[in-house]
Amino acid sequence: MPRRHWSGNLGHAAGAAYCGVYMKVDEGGCEWVAVMVRGYDLETQLCELERNHPELHAVIDPQRLSTWRDELAHRSEMQDDFGPSGRGVEYLQAQELNVNARAVGITQLAQLMLGRPGANPARDRIIVDLLGGNGLVRRVISATLGPRAASVLTCDASPHMVSAAWAQGAPAIIQRAEQSLLRSGSVDGVLLAYGSHHIPVGLRQTVANEAYRVLRPGGIFVLHDFLHGSPAERWFADVAHPYSLTGHDFEHFTYREIKDCIARAGFVTSSVMDLDDSYTVTGATADEARRNMGQYLVKMYGLVRVERELGTDAAYYWAADQARQIFRYADDGVTAKASRLCYDDRERTWYLTIPRRAVVGIGWK
Repeated sequence: MPRRHWSGNLGHAAGAAYCGVYMKVDEGGCEWVAVMVRGYDLETQLCELERNHPELHAVIDPQRLSTWRDELAHRSEMQDDFGPSGRGVEYLQAQELNVNARAVGITQLAQLMLGRPGANPARDRIIVDLLGGNGLVRRVISATLGPRAASVLTCDASPHMVSAAWAQGAPAIIQRAEQSLLRSGSVDGVLLAYGSHHIPVGLRQTVANEAYRVLRPGGIFVLHDFLHGSPAERWFADVAHPYSLTGHDFEHFTYREIKDCIARAGFVTSSVMDLDDSYTVTGATADEARRNMGQYLVKMYGLVRVERELGTDAAYYWAADQARQIFRYADDGVTAKASRLCYDDRERTWYLTIPRRAVVGIGWK
């Protein structure tokens, strides 16, 4: 288990109250300072950025910030599907159960964003994760590519996720993807991934336009989703929608929509490609790997209704089996055709991988 060392209250700065701060040692031995910040508390988020992440604070546009402050002040309550009353608690549990379950896809996205020839040196790069949740993308980038690979600003419209991001040591700010708080021409990369289909169809072009606006010349925009008509969409329709408390009735991107969205935003060069975004879990036995996969999926998608129907363990096995049946592909070299359960003699561990294919649109400014 990770070790947490509390250092108490930091007091007040710029009129914002700081809560407890602790040093957390991750399983890999990576250390960071985590600040307990309320997701609704925009002022404390800004103070923390200025205090500990000045390069990220510098990209915030004061004028846009003023407009967003006014909007937040007049909202009595924000809808938060990823809050404690939605699927937020279970989602966070899934990330703690297996932070590397989606590392294959996240690492490829990071390499796309950071590997363009002629881009700024890695130490200067600022990446914005528009649908960043609790900072998982930043965490995987740090673990796989190194903590100095880029400065990542995690953004999310869910107060619960923003608070959770700070608790994981990820600098974060509450904002909507279509209403960026960033200065024009201020960042090197914008990532829209893992939830792109949650953005209403009528706002998707606005998100792409905003990505173009905030990017520096030579910057990259990466738009990731699971296509309309794909096995992933079937998973959401047949499993996530009926068995989660929040449902999952969202329209997924089409290949043409991704391509057109990027082109209309003004990007000079663009491409669309398939990407292997498989799930992988481990276990001491084959049966444990299957159970662990099911547990991850039940928590990840908040499948509380199937738990109520079948009981916890049966729900885990059911979810794993549903995923293994649904996620099947043609043999074209992008992903495996079907799930793979294999034993690694060297590590003495069983691995269960369920293939999942995403489509990624890339635009360069």
